Amino acid sequence: MGAQQSRSPWPGTLAAGAAIVLGAWLLHGGGTGAPPPAPAAGQALSGFAPVSVIPPLGPSAPTRIRIPAVRLDAPVTGLGLDADGHLQAPPVTDRNLAGWYRDGATPGQRGTAIIAGHVDTKTGPAVFYHLGALHRGDRIEFVRADGATAVYQLYAIEVHDRKDFPDDRVYRQADDAQLRVITCGGAYSEEHGYEGNVVAYGFLADTTRPGKAA
Repeated sequence: MGAQQSRSPWPGTLAAGAAIVLGAWLLHGGGTGAPPPAPAAGQALSGFAPVSVIPPLGPSAPTRIRIPAVRLDAPVTGLGLDADGHLQAPPVTDRNLAGWYRDGATPGQRGTAIIAGHVDTKTGPAVFYHLGALHRGDRIEFVRADGATAVYQLYAIEVHDRKDFPDDRVYRQADDAQLRVITCGGAYSEEHGYEGNVVAYGFLADTTRPGKAA
């Protein structure tokens, strides 16, 4: 995501029990310097999506997200819906802040956990600036309020044009424990901002239960 404007940056429909219609996620990016990295073509989904065989955890809100491959360690805040039914974006006042859709699955729980964050703001790179640099096999860790840790392994990192955003593949609630991490990406112009979204896809690969060391 770039610097915030009034529209929600999530495209398509987010399914969380009932369908929730979201607005186009198109924010103007005021960041300076090099553009954020884009996913390599070889990181796209190949074949069928993996299914997690790890026993899922119960519900508990995430408090931190860690991505060792890009040295990311950030707090997580809950995201709700605005008055128009669009998923809110995390505040731009804290560049190192990720958001979690709090009416969906929590990380580690059965279902599809939705995480989102800005790629940049008017003052520079933000929390998911390096999301497009990740590779299949990289891991994303979530520390939860109950003391457990949920670890996801990525199996695809893709960029989707907002006009052809694969709503069902991104937002559909899975029968196992899945993860989607979303930020703005793709082509950029001063007039329209980012014209797509980078999405990282993951499955639950490991958990540390409450009370045990992460």
